[in-house]
Amino acid sequence: MNTPQVLSRAITRPMRPRLPSITSSVFKHLVLILVGIVVAYPFYFMVTSAFKEFFEATAVPPTLFPTSWHPENYAEVWSKQPWGRFFANTFFIAGVTVVGELVIAVLAAYAFAQMNFRGKNILFALFLATYMMPGEATLIPNFVMMSKAPPGVNPFFPIPRLNLYDTYAAQILPFLASAFSVFLLRQQFLAIPKELRDAAVIDGAGHVRFLWSIALPISVPALVTVAILSFYGSWNSFQWPFIVTSSEAVRPIQVALNAFSAEAGSHYHLLMAAASLVVAPIVLIYLVGQRFLVQGVARTGIRG
Repeated sequence: MNTPQVLSRAITRPMRPRLPSITSSVFKHLVLILVGIVVAYPFYFMVTSAFKEFFEATAVPPTLFPTSWHPENYAEVWSKQPWGRFFANTFFIAGVTVVGELVIAVLAAYAFAQMNFRGKNILFALFLATYMMPGEATLIPNFVMMSKAPPGVNPFFPIPRLNLYDTYAAQILPFLASAFSVFLLRQQFLAIPKELRDAAVIDGAGHVRFLWSIALPISVPALVTVAILSFYGSWNSFQWPFIVTSSEAVRPIQVALNAFSAEAGSHYHLLMAAASLVVAPIVLIYLVGQRFLVQGVARTGIRG
């Protein structure tokens, strides 16, 4: 049989549809379900333990479902600490941090993406280098800046002393600028078509008008992503507020939870109830903003 006949038969032979392997699909779903159970079990254990009595919460092995439900655990936890004050402090700190970080990140990211000035790439590289520096490396300098200068010491030399210890400002100022947020929004602004900028220039729009009227409205998913990540970081912050606060008047929720864990001791059902109270706002915010979070990360990865 010659080559043309072989090619003719290969072309005329009907193609068999390739069906996905049922075994492979079932295996993948089983693995995903197993991973989901492993990830979700600590949260499930926390919530169910919050409704158990003391002896059942400390039983080994733990029970999957409470034998009797005790919602009064939450009332007992709420009565032991001024949780309302701690939640208000945390919402205020997180809200101001989110607004400040959004304003600074938007302006800096737009400048790096849409404006031309000398040394832009070098400055942006140095700016990103700060993101690689661990937070522990700047912990002591930041604390010295927030504390009060000892008597007889110049408050502005060698490190300026702001005298902000045990205040809201001490928990907000160090986090108003984020290299990651600037990088994320810069990627979003770089993805804006150049034709839109050219059309805006022809219509007489400057940078401020273009940013406010065009760039920001089409960058909502990225902005929501930055806001959610900033809120998460501020809400879950523990080390820095623990160092720079000493009074309940400005204490955030994570530091308060740590103090409550020392007070509750081995009462794990109360500890789990307090932990679930602290986690609940984060879960709600994630459920509301997860769509924007996924879209923001996906869109900002278009250009490097």
